[in-house]
Amino acid sequence: MKSVVALSTLLAFASAAAVPEVRPAVTAYDGYKVFRVAVKNQVSKVSKIIEQLELETWKAPKAPGALADIVVPPSKVAEFEAAVAGMEVTTMHEDLAASIEQESNFSAYAVGSANATWFNSYHSYNDHLQFLRDLQATYPSRSAIVTSGNSNEGRPITGIHFWGSSGKGNKPAVIFHSTVHAREWITTMVNEYLAFNLLTKYDTDAEIKSFVDKYDFYVFPVVNPDGFVFTQTNTRLWRKNRQSNSGSTCIGRDINRNWNFQWSVIGGASTNPCAEDYKGGAASDAPETTNLANFIRSVKASQGVKLFIDWHAYSQLFMTPYGYSCTARAVKHTELVSLAAGAASAIQAVYGTRFTSGPICSTIYKATGSSVDWANDVGGSEYTFTAELRDTGANGFVLPASQIVPSGVETWAGLRYLLLNMK
Repeated sequence: MKSVVALSTLLAFASAAAVPEVRPAVTAYDGYKVFRVAVKNQVSKVSKIIEQLELETWKAPKAPGALADIVVPPSKVAEFEAAVAGMEVTTMHEDLAASIEQESNFSAYAVGSANATWFNSYHSYNDHLQFLRDLQATYPSRSAIVTSGNSNEGRPITGIHFWGSSGKGNKPAVIFHSTVHAREWITTMVNEYLAFNLLTKYDTDAEIKSFVDKYDFYVFPVVNPDGFVFTQTNTRLWRKNRQSNSGSTCIGRDINRNWNFQWSVIGGASTNPCAEDYKGGAASDAPETTNLANFIRSVKASQGVKLFIDWHAYSQLFMTPYGYSCTARAVKHTELVSLAAGAASAIQAVYGTRFTSGPICSTIYKATGSSVDWANDVGGSEYTFTAELRDTGANGFVLPASQIVPSGVETWAGLRYLLLNMK
């Protein structure tokens, strides 16, 4: 954990002027293990074990036949192993601290060097901002840094806008969000890979030029900057934003359960401020949600939204609306499901990585107040998707840096399929 602790010091110093806050101590994961339990028909039993031992889950036991990915501290390993004796259990991380240490071995980034070596490792939040600035500076006549308002702690939600030969703002828009959930570091890198690919190959690849000439692209690699910084300075597995909750000592809202569409539907988010999928006290009461929604509304009004994708990890899924209901169907349901299946096939054709496709609710679980449902029905996006990137559980949220480029390459293949086949 040395690199994470060292990084904590550097980032805390760098952000102190902008965010005057005394942060909690760094969470060490020494001795922690991550187990996968095949739930089968024992949902209540596995749920009770998690509750009684007060364990964190990466995947909760939501339904019969599901897989539950459970984080167990060293003090509870023996008790956990006794409780799940006789069940089908595999170890995802024998030493979670070592896995995080390896993942957090960030490469040094030199200002002005926005090139392919960026994707050889994960990076600090400040370096992500610098990478975007450097990428934009390399193509100043057809790109700009944009912001979608500020986070709860005052950090600008920063993205890059780029366009083709016909200029900006006069074509339908493509909007990508990632790092909605702070611990999903692979999504940050893959979203940047897509932007990098589209920008750097514009002059040499006729197909890519046609995409960028046809659409304006708005790429936001880190839409939950406070949470993302917290994963790098304090708690690697933090998910939510860093907003306080009245009447509770627990921090944060899940900003992907906070959008003002079908927010009140029961069963797709938690009302407990301590839960990782806490929906908030009211729809869109997270500054990040409000500001991201306002940005999409402004793009919708000025040029229209052709495609919206919210990138997540992990599970290898390519999904369509809706999350709030397993029976409701989007207006373009048949076409969206067909395109998602095509994107999954295109991804698999690269390295054999299998993605499952279908509507959110029936493919992964019920999720209310999500960005995808909002973008589809309120934000005016003509084509709307969300994807869960690598992997399916061997590494989970702590994906080795060696998988960044392969994940970017195969995700590009899926995106390319969409851009070629949307009407």
